[in-house]
Amino acid sequence: MNILITGANRGIGLEMVKYAMEQGWRIFACCRNPHNAENLFNIAKLSNGKISVHIADMLELSTLQALSYELRNDPIDILINNAGIYGSDKNSFGAVDVDSWLQTFQVNSIAPLKMVEAFSEQLFMGNRKLVACMSSKMGSMADNGYGNSYIYRSSKAALNAVVKSLSIDLKEKGIISVALHPGWVKTEMGGTGAEIGTRECVEQVFSNLTSLTIDDSGRFIDIDGSDIPW
Repeated sequence: MNILITGANRGIGLEMVKYAMEQGWRIFACCRNPHNAENLFNIAKLSNGKISVHIADMLELSTLQALSYELRNDPIDILINNAGIYGSDKNSFGAVDVDSWLQTFQVNSIAPLKMVEAFSEQLFMGNRKLVACMSSKMGSMADNGYGNSYIYRSSKAALNAVVKSLSIDLKEKGIISVALHPGWVKTEMGGTGAEIGTRECVEQVFSNLTSLTIDDSGRFIDIDGSDIPW
């Protein structure tokens, strides 16, 4: 099993790398700046060559194409679009930081699509043919009962729309595309008051992914495996 993970240097992404290594999978671990990914490199050293670390900067889309060329002969079974940012705290009505909004859209909404475009051939070569995009319930319009958080909410809602279109456009190639809500996780973004740790999150995420078929493509899946309304 070959798996490519973006945002692999910390939080959920780093825990995914650990989990995948324990399964004996081949891991392409990607992050914006490998020079600052000490924890990731420490894990890679223990993997007997199963983990390689690569640059994938969601704000520099040319790095995604360069990585695709580097891995042009490697089948990808699972591509996990995990890299994401929350954006500025200035995200309430009347005080939205527009520059941060645009940057957050590129990282959370545009770059995941460009990753799938860049690796569509490698995914087609793989056996599992699965794209998993880490979204959030905050991208659900039906679940929005509190308002505010315009930047993050809209970027994840846009990601959900991307996933739905991917599920239609890639169906003939047998590629499954889903959006995942990882729960409220104890990470730098989620904070210490969150509900679950990264290990519990990752184990449940991979449990959910295991059973997916092409008929599940286009779903927005909660951490417990249920569907989240758009």
